[in-house]
Amino acid sequence: MLDYPALRAVSAVVQTGSFEKAAGMLNVTPSAVSQRVKQLEERLGIVLIARGNPCTATEKGAWLCRHMENVGMLEGELLKQLPGLVDPGESRQRVTLHIATNADSLGTWFVSAVSNFARGSEYLLNIAVDDQDHTAEWLQRGRVIAAVTSLEKPIQGCRRTSLGALRYHATASPDFVARHFSKGVTPEAIIDAPALTFNQKDRLQSRWIGQTLGEDLTFPTHWLPSTQGFVDASLSGMGWAMNPIQLVREHLASGRLVELIPDTPLDVPLYWQINRLAADRLSELTREVSTTAEQHLLR
Repeated sequence: MLDYPALRAVSAVVQTGSFEKAAGMLNVTPSAVSQRVKQLEERLGIVLIARGNPCTATEKGAWLCRHMENVGMLEGELLKQLPGLVDPGESRQRVTLHIATNADSLGTWFVSAVSNFARGSEYLLNIAVDDQDHTAEWLQRGRVIAAVTSLEKPIQGCRRTSLGALRYHATASPDFVARHFSKGVTPEAIIDAPALTFNQKDRLQSRWIGQTLGEDLTFPTHWLPSTQGFVDASLSGMGWAMNPIQLVREHLASGRLVELIPDTPLDVPLYWQINRLAADRLSELTREVSTTAEQHLLR
């Protein structure tokens, strides 16, 4: 038999980041939470929580937390049908759904989708951000229940929905282009002109160079982990960047930004992948994500 008080204790510690906050959520003492977690870890012979500030789930602990998400959803459905099972003196815990998306989707269209869903739902959302080429790993490792990803192949145990493509343009300020590309956007100029890169996983600049110039080039770069920061830094002449069209359309129209090479967009197809066990119960979430994506992404 599964020890659900212990499972809830693990889930609460991971969700809140500490044993003390988990105790407040569960209305028990911190020592009770610690004892439940310790006993479960000893029973399984594995570590479920990496102690720290904050506390985080190990790989096995993350799988356990996703199981508790599904349990919470099932319990919610049951209590709607049988409200007499609810203890009037017990505060009901709301289920938090863990979802992953890429930063550019979050900065352009994804917030609208999840906001539409959240307004009519009792679920809470915990949204993690990673590169679109890597969010699928969060699903595969059991860290999230759904993800926006560039992975077209369905992940085992998940349902996949095509969302459309997020279009990027290589943009910079006119002053930057005049300084670094006065003789054109050549390989020689690219390897000398500073770019803007989100993090080490960001390959959009390299993909655009390969698609447009047909070469694999190494270029200097500033590191800037912010979607809106890319736009602001491009406007200020700090570097050239791959910016989503939704964020730079007006700047391009006004001339505050220009394309490095006109009419050379990079389109990144995106997909919604969701755990099959939760897909039917979260059909409204999938509907909002698909509908909003259809309004903002290329088909």
